[in-house]
Amino acid sequence: MIPWKMKFYLPYIIPLMKIINFCNRIIEFSFYALFLLVPIVFSGSPSELFEFPKMWLTFGITTIIGASWIAKMILQKRIFIQRTPLDIPLILFLASQIISTIFSLDPHVSLWGYYSRFNGGLLSIISYIFLYYAFVSNLETKHVLKVLKVSLFSGLIVALWGFPSHFGWDPTCYIFRGSFDTSCWTDAFKPTIRIFSTLGQPAWLAAYMSVLIPLSISYFLRNLKSKSESSHENQESRIKNYGSGNFFLASYFLLLTSLFYACLTYTDTRGGFIGFWIANIIFWAILFFKKYLKENFLKYFLLFNLIFIVFNFFSGVPISQLSKFTLPELNKIKSSNPTSTHELPAAGELGGTDSGKIRLLVWRGAIDAWKANPIIGTGVETFAFAYYRYRPVEHNVTSEWDYLYNKAHNEYLNYLATTGAFGLGSYLAIIGLFIFQVFQKTLKTQNDSPLRSSENLKVRSTGSLSIPSILITALFAGWVSILVSNFFGFSVVIINLYFFLIPAFIFILSGILNPQKVLSFPSVSDEPSVPSKTSIIQWILLVALLLTSSLFLQNLFSYWSADLNYANGSSLDKVGSYQEAITPLQNAVNAEPNEPVYKDELSINLGTLASALYLQKDASGAAQLSRDAITISDNVINTHPNNIVYWKNRVRLFYTLAQSGKDNEKNYYGKALSSIIKARELAPNDAKISYNYGVLAGQTMGPKKGIEILEHTIKLKPDYRDAYFALGLFYHEVGDNQKAINTYQYILKNIDLQDKQVQDSLKIWGK
Repeated sequence: MIPWKMKFYLPYIIPLMKIINFCNRIIEFSFYALFLLVPIVFSGSPSELFEFPKMWLTFGITTIIGASWIAKMILQKRIFIQRTPLDIPLILFLASQIISTIFSLDPHVSLWGYYSRFNGGLLSIISYIFLYYAFVSNLETKHVLKVLKVSLFSGLIVALWGFPSHFGWDPTCYIFRGSFDTSCWTDAFKPTIRIFSTLGQPAWLAAYMSVLIPLSISYFLRNLKSKSESSHENQESRIKNYGSGNFFLASYFLLLTSLFYACLTYTDTRGGFIGFWIANIIFWAILFFKKYLKENFLKYFLLFNLIFIVFNFFSGVPISQLSKFTLPELNKIKSSNPTSTHELPAAGELGGTDSGKIRLLVWRGAIDAWKANPIIGTGVETFAFAYYRYRPVEHNVTSEWDYLYNKAHNEYLNYLATTGAFGLGSYLAIIGLFIFQVFQKTLKTQNDSPLRSSENLKVRSTGSLSIPSILITALFAGWVSILVSNFFGFSVVIINLYFFLIPAFIFILSGILNPQKVLSFPSVSDEPSVPSKTSIIQWILLVALLLTSSLFLQNLFSYWSADLNYANGSSLDKVGSYQEAITPLQNAVNAEPNEPVYKDELSINLGTLASALYLQKDASGAAQLSRDAITISDNVINTHPNNIVYWKNRVRLFYTLAQSGKDNEKNYYGKALSSIIKARELAPNDAKISYNYGVLAGQTMGPKKGIEILEHTIKLKPDYRDAYFALGLFYHEVGDNQKAINTYQYILKNIDLQDKQVQDSLKIWGK
């Protein structure tokens, strides 16, 4: 901002002021675009449809905002950063992320984030904190109000997009396939059961709706017509009686709130549902104790909460203890056979192990990972690798036993495991200090007035009279819902944006930011230089800034383009079109040679083609492709030795090459064995790795070694059919037919009575 003393020099700096105002407009509208587009944007082209586009859009907008802010400071010849109450914990949190990245199990992953999502990596954390300071340093009350309106409008689009999918009509399928149904989704995505809209996952949509519902309620209250409002009352009286009296807008926000809550319910997500209701309780409790609504409190409290409860009665709730009181469950009980002695499956058990049971196992593994790395953790966003090392054995008997968990499904334990006590402690310090600020300063009122006094609510030279405390309360309640939903899951791009920027909104709305408390050079007390013209040094800095920001944007575009090629090549590999996949995969590697995900996929592709050429007797061509594949794989594991995924794919590479002919078996089986031994060191309790290790060991070191390892494998996973089958074969191979028969009979008795392969083997063996 231009210091007030410069008003005497305005006749000399009009052209310069126009440039500065242009930068201000870019910053302002970039923030509007951020909250409008991030929840909405998705694409079917990249490797990940939802989070990747949202993160890349955030990176791009952050770059534009950063360039505009820095350009302002260059033109004003002054560094200006607004100080806030959260400065110390934010700096400590950022420091914890940087240190954890430096000493990470995989610094590349820690810097960028886990591939395809990227949210949570160091670059994303830097972006969120930078946006926080850019907002408080450049924008004012009127901009906050516009951002909130944009947020509600974006939420409306998201809700309208996801709502019809519950009834079998998904707009996404219409865009991708031209059919207005849900046929474009696999069984892993069932929007008729759990909607996800443009967020990509039901839990993420639920968390997003939980943030917006209190805000929508506050706008309903804001647009009510006050009883005491009349044509002759003055402006101050209308403010104190809180309301613009727009019945149609009030009706709109009532319907919007109902739509948001319907979408929240249709996500069928416990974490988001609990998060909203805790936020809802806090919202109405603050309104009650602060007497913001006075005599109208009970009426509006009952209006909204009865809407929520009645809707849940007819539509159900995602909490099993409460769902038995809803109409769908009552109808099930009524239609079931009252004499039946069979119990209905518990909620969450249909289709697999209860998610709560799995989550407790993941949390236990996260705590064990932290105990081994207590101060700085395993590295930002390295949970996928850390969890493999400490995964409880009991996870092998769940329905998700072979899933890769790249998050702890608890934001706090995720920070604890990956960034240690330093990372989690500073993160909790942000939360604790902000809550303290809200209750000690922001929500303080005088004489229990429904609004803060106009004097206290003035915001840096904006001239605005006052901002309703109800709006601040709604923002705080929505922010609390993030804390709760993050306890049962993890944040995504839009949720992190709200986590870091809602405090900025509240600080500005409440007017507690002191414009004199800034990080400034020269200091605010110094006489500012007169920017009557732009010096050559300023022009050099502006050109350098333009080039640097352009380079950042170009790198983002290059990465995006590389991912499109990778997604294309990976899809072709999955359907067996390995030859067609070479070109896009090589283009991806050439565009981003430092991204190991692309190299790893290319290595597998080349190894598969080499095996095919060996079988076609093209020895020279196969040898060249094999060398290229192995060289690429060597490079990947040498630079990322702790990434279990790359070691598992290296085993796959050598096993594929070993299948190509007798001449290759001994060499490549040995390399596959050494690779899986390393993988087993990184994941000692992983049953699938143990199984593959047993099979390879039996093939290369003899059946007795295979038996030894597979006997350990079935201890890790007592219901592992493939491990029992391989173990039976090795028993038979060493001549212990009785153990072989007993093993196969165990499969038929305890795992699969109709296993034809086992039955045929027993017939051959005479049983």
